[in-house]
Amino acid sequence: MIDRLTENKIVLITRRTRLAELIVRFNTLDQARFYVEHLGADFADYQAEDQCYQAAVQDTQHRLERLGRMQALERAYVPNFLFGARDTVVVLGQDGLVANVLKYLDGQVLIGVNPDPARIEGVLVPFRPADLDAVVPAVFADRRPIRRVTMAEARLNTGETLYGVNDLFIGPRSHTSARYRLGIGNRAEDQSSSGIIVSTGLGATGWLRSIICGAGGIAGALSGHPLKLAAPRSFQWDADYLYFSVREPWPSRTSAAGIAFGKITAATPLILESRMPEGGVIFSDGIESDFVRFNAGACATIRVAARQGRLVT
Repeated sequence: MIDRLTENKIVLITRRTRLAELIVRFNTLDQARFYVEHLGADFADYQAEDQCYQAAVQDTQHRLERLGRMQALERAYVPNFLFGARDTVVVLGQDGLVANVLKYLDGQVLIGVNPDPARIEGVLVPFRPADLDAVVPAVFADRRPIRRVTMAEARLNTGETLYGVNDLFIGPRSHTSARYRLGIGNRAEDQSSSGIIVSTGLGATGWLRSIICGAGGIAGALSGHPLKLAAPRSFQWDADYLYFSVREPWPSRTSAAGIAFGKITAATPLILESRMPEGGVIFSDGIESDFVRFNAGACATIRVAARQGRLVT
């Protein structure tokens, strides 16, 4: 019998490693090995990564079981899991896993744990398994600082809602053009583009940074004057606004490109009405399989979400 420190509930989120995914795909370890080595890759690297992660999982579980009522959950089951209001969530993985779990929480605190610092440079996973012995009791006693994270919300007239911790993508599911009507504030226009990116402060160093750097490079090349652009430094994780950017807007007789970039605030949400008969989607945080359909007749309101993420630091 385990002698627990408390009866507080702790939910440990894990993920499949690359090796585990390959075994699921090819049924056996030997078949996975044959596939990887046939392509000229180093299978030993997959094994070493898996061994390191599994060791971290066992170490983390052992420590958490002595700190509270621990429940392990694989990432694939997170969207359908009912978290308790006072659950403490521990994520063992990369920044992307933290962001993907955070959007399913509503007030619960999240502790990000790095299972393999030699491979992972995550700002959202500052702790090691050994740190949990001190961090978790401090969280239970409300003695750890909590950093709040603004989320983006896409609410559809169909009743569906999707949250994004880093960003939202609104557009075509494949490499085609998206057609929609865009409105923000007192401006509106019909557009055709390869999609719209909505970024949070946490996601400012990701997709938004890429978009801004690309825009600066194009403008600089066309003007003959080098132009270096960067996301606003004031765009913090808990900022009360979002930025949106239209990718490759196409001006034509029936579509405009006058609204290509802007700020979404509480007073000025982004309103999008789909004009796509099929293939329109909204997904978040780069997870294309986690989407809602955005086809003709659907109207999406993009705003700052009322809920915030809470990261332990």
